[in-house]
Amino acid sequence: MSELTVTILRLGLLAALWFFVFSIVTVLRSDLYGTRIVTRREQRRSARQARPAARGATNGQATAGSTGRKGWRGGRGGLAHLTVTAGPLTGTTLPLREQGTLIGRNPECALVLDDDYASGRHAKIYREGDQWFAEDLGSTNGTFLVSSGSQQRLSAVTPVGPGTTLRFGKTVVELRS
Repeated sequence: MSELTVTILRLGLLAALWFFVFSIVTVLRSDLYGTRIVTRREQRRSARQARPAARGATNGQATAGSTGRKGWRGGRGGLAHLTVTAGPLTGTTLPLREQGTLIGRNPECALVLDDDYASGRHAKIYREGDQWFAEDLGSTNGTFLVSSGSQQRLSAVTPVGPGTTLRFGKTVVELRS
């Protein structure tokens, strides 16, 4: 073999070695730091940029895709938000969505719990007609309805109202109007 061929082979092997080193570092980095989580603000910002025509309404007029419920504060069902009263997120307040508020450890949830005893998709609070309901989504440790010091595990869809207290793992939330 000529000296040029040997040099090209050496450089090729060196490039392959560095490729494998960088791929190993990338895998280790993702294992140590986890996946990148996009915040809801970034998602909203990108959604607004994607649909600039939908923002064309002025003076409080509703667009075709909106519900026309500007400033909604609970309306018929009486609930407007939930507040975390115990657990790692104590003091957090979250508005309830009519289509449902998902609670759990997954980043897709509206209330992302930092709680080892909560499941990825732990529970859902949603509205049907004029009534709000809480549903356990098959969580391992269960969802509990807390009242007067006693705790009742939710085994079926349960109607809830203002002042209802629910526990998901170590996290306790109260529904408020």
